[in-house]
Amino acid sequence: MSVFGEAALSAFLELLSAKLLDSVLSFVADHRQLHQQLKLWQSIFPEIKAVLNHAEEKQIKDEGVKNWLDDLQDLAYDVDDILDEFAYQELRLKLQKTQAQASSSKVQKLIPTCCTGGHFSPIAFMFNAKMISNIKAITDRLNSLNTRRSNLGLSEIMSQGTTSKGKKPRLQPTSLMDGAVEYVGRANEKQQMLELLKSTNSDGVCVVSIVGMGGIGKTTLAQLVFNDPSIKESFDHKSWVCVSDDFDAVNITKTILRSLDADSRDENDLNLLQVKLKEKLSGKRLLLVLDDIWNESYSDWTILRAPFGAGTKIIVTTRLQKVSSNVDSVKAFYLDKLSHHDCLSIFAQHALKARNFDGHLQFKEIGENLVRRCNGLPLAAKAIGSLLRTVTDHSEWEKVYESEIWDLPEDPCGLIPALRLSYHYLPPHLKRCFAYCSIFPKDYEFEEEEIILLWRAEGFLQSKAKIQGKGLGNQYFQDLVSRSFFQISSKDKSRFVMHDLMNDLAQSVAGELWCRVEGEKQQKFLHRSRHSAYVIDDRYQSVKMFEAFYQMTSLRTFLHLMAPRNKVFYLSNAVLDDLLPRLSYLRVLSLGGYEIYDLPDFFENLKHLRYLKFSRTRINRLPDSLCTLYHLETLILRDCSKLKNLPSKIGNLVNLHFLDIRGADSIERMPSGFDQLTQLQTLSNFVIGEGDGRLIIELKNLSNLRGNFCLSGLENVNGQDAREAKLNEKLGIDGLELQWGTDLEETEVEEWVLDFLHPPKKLEQLIIENYGGVKFSSWIADSSLKNLSSLKLRDCKNCKSLPSVGRLPLLKDLSIIGFDQVQKIGVELFGENQLNPFASLEILSFESLPNWKEWDTCEGDDKVLNLPSLRVLSIKTCPKLLGRLPTHLPSLQKLEIHTCTSLVVSLSSFLSLCELSIRGCAELVDDCSSPAKELSSLQTLSLSNISKFNIPADRTMLRFGNSERFEIDGWEELASVSRYGFSLVGHRFISVSRCPQLQSLEAEEAELQPDKMSRVESLEIASCDRLNRLPQVLHELIFLTVIEIGNCRGLVSFAENNLPPNLKKLRIRKCENLEYLVDEKEDNKSTSSTLCLLEELSIYKCPSLMSLSSKGHKNICNQLQLLQITECSKLSCLF
Repeated sequence: MSVFGEAALSAFLELLSAKLLDSVLSFVADHRQLHQQLKLWQSIFPEIKAVLNHAEEKQIKDEGVKNWLDDLQDLAYDVDDILDEFAYQELRLKLQKTQAQASSSKVQKLIPTCCTGGHFSPIAFMFNAKMISNIKAITDRLNSLNTRRSNLGLSEIMSQGTTSKGKKPRLQPTSLMDGAVEYVGRANEKQQMLELLKSTNSDGVCVVSIVGMGGIGKTTLAQLVFNDPSIKESFDHKSWVCVSDDFDAVNITKTILRSLDADSRDENDLNLLQVKLKEKLSGKRLLLVLDDIWNESYSDWTILRAPFGAGTKIIVTTRLQKVSSNVDSVKAFYLDKLSHHDCLSIFAQHALKARNFDGHLQFKEIGENLVRRCNGLPLAAKAIGSLLRTVTDHSEWEKVYESEIWDLPEDPCGLIPALRLSYHYLPPHLKRCFAYCSIFPKDYEFEEEEIILLWRAEGFLQSKAKIQGKGLGNQYFQDLVSRSFFQISSKDKSRFVMHDLMNDLAQSVAGELWCRVEGEKQQKFLHRSRHSAYVIDDRYQSVKMFEAFYQMTSLRTFLHLMAPRNKVFYLSNAVLDDLLPRLSYLRVLSLGGYEIYDLPDFFENLKHLRYLKFSRTRINRLPDSLCTLYHLETLILRDCSKLKNLPSKIGNLVNLHFLDIRGADSIERMPSGFDQLTQLQTLSNFVIGEGDGRLIIELKNLSNLRGNFCLSGLENVNGQDAREAKLNEKLGIDGLELQWGTDLEETEVEEWVLDFLHPPKKLEQLIIENYGGVKFSSWIADSSLKNLSSLKLRDCKNCKSLPSVGRLPLLKDLSIIGFDQVQKIGVELFGENQLNPFASLEILSFESLPNWKEWDTCEGDDKVLNLPSLRVLSIKTCPKLLGRLPTHLPSLQKLEIHTCTSLVVSLSSFLSLCELSIRGCAELVDDCSSPAKELSSLQTLSLSNISKFNIPADRTMLRFGNSERFEIDGWEELASVSRYGFSLVGHRFISVSRCPQLQSLEAEEAELQPDKMSRVESLEIASCDRLNRLPQVLHELIFLTVIEIGNCRGLVSFAENNLPPNLKKLRIRKCENLEYLVDEKEDNKSTSSTLCLLEELSIYKCPSLMSLSSKGHKNICNQLQLLQITECSKLSCLF
């Protein structure tokens, strides 16, 4: 055990004492010998617990006390295992008694009468006899520890955080997220980095390094730059990779690829990965952060950076000067310690929620002294500030300042005293929770719910107060966030990570109890180890990789940390058949992500299990023995796509709190017995099979359900049974999905069912799918659903009108999809006599309404529809919709109109648009009665299949001339882009496709504005048959680096005389009349001497191609790195 490895023994011992008091003593009351032994335990525990605070302080310098704590912790786990066995047997007998009473007399005769009374059965007696020797041995160990306690001179002292009056000054902490804290001290470095990264004068990869000691703020500075709004405008892609001490070029490259394309196929060949990455980045600008590099090999670095070109900027953070030199930084930022003033500001923000001590003068002197001890490290100031944030007693601040821990030497891991101190002053229950997280590798990202479920399985969430399960776990988790032990991930705001130094701290305090396996690096496992997690990258994992686990016979945690979704692993059958049945004290078993098809029937050996996870495995059934896990609390079967049934005796799992079957879509029905699962809080989906409609009644007893809940197979339910489910009494449900089958036959029954599925009033999200009724229940539009923020109605084919949901005060997202019978939408949706309908609505979507003809928005009326908060309006596949869109949409930022071929779209009122996509409409107009205003906010413009474009050219240029992305697709009548006022210049990314009449892309006489010319970077042209030449303006676009052309049969040559000056990548495919890449009309010597920067040239299926240059000039190959020419039958020579 390390210096601080007691890991909240006091909380553990208190829990053991409670177990003895609550149940075990009464369970063994008739067994005198056992009762006496356990009563002795009960008397000794408080004596030992009373001296733990003294022992924790004394162990810093006394090896004997440290060993005593080691032995005590080991004993406490063994005691807990024995008490848990008693609890298991008691629960088993209780279930047998209940089932016997409910069964026939024939079955009842099979149960011994002693099982149905209050005394021991023969089975229980044998159990006790078997345990007596173990219990006596523990009593001897306990007596020995108590004697050693006296010999070590340990005595009771006042616990941390109490005043002389015995009152705790610590208030209930509140969460303080990073966003609430002002970052200080690095403004100059941040500004310099931004200027470097956004500059365009780099010929190759630009690397900027941040160098400094642990806790100095390297990652935080990188995050500030990475998330700066101006960066988004300067880069096409951003990627963040946590490297740490595992510098694996394959894994790093795969991580970058996944950030660019989440669907990229898993690959382990570095060469193939780098080719893919280079293709993805061709012509694109990437900002890449490589966080926390330790590898000092220059050759490893050169291999990793090979695919990156001039558009890539890299930020490297490292503690090592040599790493900064190896990466050939354009500039290295060496972070020094913060000034006392800046450090004081960080401390004050976390301790006092203020920038300084002006409003808290009583703490100013002691606060400044504490900040001096932080020695200029922002992480230290943050940790100590977070520690004291809710402490209002001045003497407590003094205790922290005077602690001996400040004087301890820094250990080899670089742990600074401030972090040790922040752990030392944690409440006991949080010490255990934090130490547990040492099983996670550095940079491992975790979800709050994931950690809380694990804590609960390990027995950490115990409280005398009436805060249960997730509520208590959430409180613990947010407390650790607020104290800076966890921080929000920079890559995914819904996930969390531990700073590397916090991870080191967790390992330090965990000692021998917690261990982890990472690849081939195996920590030293001891028989005392109780918790383990592992990450093994090998796809085929043999039993040899798990040899270390055979010696850990008392292991409680066997946690496989799952790999990315697209990676598959295979586990040796010997692990399932031989190893796992030996680990009989397991509380947590996670085998997610393995290609497991069949599970052995081993669960009777694992009676202590609380947490079981088989997500993303291929299992098709669960063994019946799983239902003997009476203590099981969490069962996760997410994405088990082959699983067909849940076990028939699931009702035996009376302690089940959490059941997740999302993505297990082969499950067609629930077994009976759910009415026994009264502790169930999370149930992702309840599937009602054909003929099982009455099973919905079993939901009646599940009063603790909360979170998101899906009820499917409702076509098999009648109204009376739906009423019995009492859905409206499930007050914890905040997201509800109601699903019927696709066969819409008994509409009246479905209306009746929906009437009785009234959700609780606090519901926030509602989805109704495949509902077959003609009308909706009145409760959907009831203003009592005042918290409802999201409503999605899908494929309700028989409904002729929509519910009046405009009266829902907080509705933000409304989606209407697949309503075949709706012809008119108007006042019935907004609400009769509703003064301010949809006051909060931000997203409105209509899709697949094939007979919708009229949208009555009351234009010109006093009751005109005004949607003040609407940001997104999407209408798709509504081919009969006539008229115009509502005009009073002052906040609209995104407008999508797809396949609405009868609709007239007017843009005159939408002045805040950022994204406009029109793909199929009758007419696009702009009201000329008012002055045209520039849409400076427009980022993306996509136009397709517009029957009539009725906007004057000058207004088009003003409206659309500055969008970052410009796309035209499937505009059959378009002959000239410039005719309608469009221009290639002014945009960064341009795509023109499927315009068969298009002949000209740009008017030759067009006036070119230098500021707009500099923006164009990428041009793609496809399937424009009549386009016979590219405009000369391309030669003026100095930042144009990528051009792709395909299926343009009228094109004879790509360019006259020379290529665009900075073009680096050119792809031409299926241009059947292309004869030359460059067709020089005259032998121009300046052309032949012009430097061409083209790096990649690909030509595919151009059967008329004769030569790259009509005059034989070879200058286009000056910089060429990749040349691919395929199926060009007339090509006899390149030049």
